[in-house]
Amino acid sequence: MTPEERRLLVEIKLQYMKKLLLITLLLSVSLHMIAQDMLVGSYNIRYKNANDSIQGEVWSKRCQVICDQVNFMAPDIFGTQEVLYAQLQDMKKALDGYDYIGIGRDDGKRGGEHEAIFYKKNKVKLLKHGDFWLSETPDKPGLGWDAACIRICTWGKFAVKNPGGDLHRGGLFNRGPKPKEKVFYFFNLHMDHVGVVARREAAKLVVNKVREIAQGAPVFITGDFNVDQNDEIYTIFTKSGLLKDSYDAARIRFAENGTFNAFKTDFYTKSRIDHVFVSPSIQVEAYGVLTDSYWTSHEESQVELKSANAPQEISFSPYTRRNPSDHYPVFVKVKGER
Repeated sequence: MTPEERRLLVEIKLQYMKKLLLITLLLSVSLHMIAQDMLVGSYNIRYKNANDSIQGEVWSKRCQVICDQVNFMAPDIFGTQEVLYAQLQDMKKALDGYDYIGIGRDDGKRGGEHEAIFYKKNKVKLLKHGDFWLSETPDKPGLGWDAACIRICTWGKFAVKNPGGDLHRGGLFNRGPKPKEKVFYFFNLHMDHVGVVARREAAKLVVNKVREIAQGAPVFITGDFNVDQNDEIYTIFTKSGLLKDSYDAARIRFAENGTFNAFKTDFYTKSRIDHVFVSPSIQVEAYGVLTDSYWTSHEESQVELKSANAPQEISFSPYTRRNPSDHYPVFVKVKGER
């Protein structure tokens, strides 16, 4: 074999290896896109009010604990309920890399509670968003049916950022096809706590709005629905053909309590009124109700206690155990459509 023939053979082998590597990487990207992991959540954080503060449920401390918990979990996107505008600003400052969408339910601006959707800016991209009221006139603020409060639903159209990582940004493999954007819709709401008719009609409205807005795309609905899993209104969602309850669909489940606690650390309930509904095509890997607490001092906290089962260098003090909200948050790990 001549030197020229050897050189050509080496070039052919190199080109073959490059193509083989490119195909392998593109297949890897494709598989990554199909099985894109996301962590989503729902958190009723309890609106700030003077009476809670008198009882020791002080917002400044609750905010710190809530945001520390969220930053630790690092959901890609999560819905919140009962958030006043000032609370939104506190949370945005304390949360790591999040922005939000949502308007005040009372005036469509900043007035009243927001059902805000927070999203991780480096993980998902906001494409479009909107709001509608849970009433007979969904395009403007107002009470619906027999509701005690004005209620609103906030929604957004999002895309998963860089599902294929950095492979298509330049360099040797920039000739490959760009991964298709993984788009999904996220709805977040708070249904009325008093009006049964309002809850029933709001559920029907939301299902119709999801059908109209999402147009068959993958959907998440989070919120405080004020109906548990045994209520007939709950089935308006689960029997719609559009949604399933992530609790039922989860492969792994960690839920040792229901989702409402009334700020009582010793309360137990089987009722789940905070839900994460997802499209039937979405694979739910894990579901959790997180019952984390924090502790505050009181008059007897100066007392030093010892335990016979611990080294005597360790001291304990009696503190009051508190929940950061009167609801526990729900977090759900999902995979994309298959």
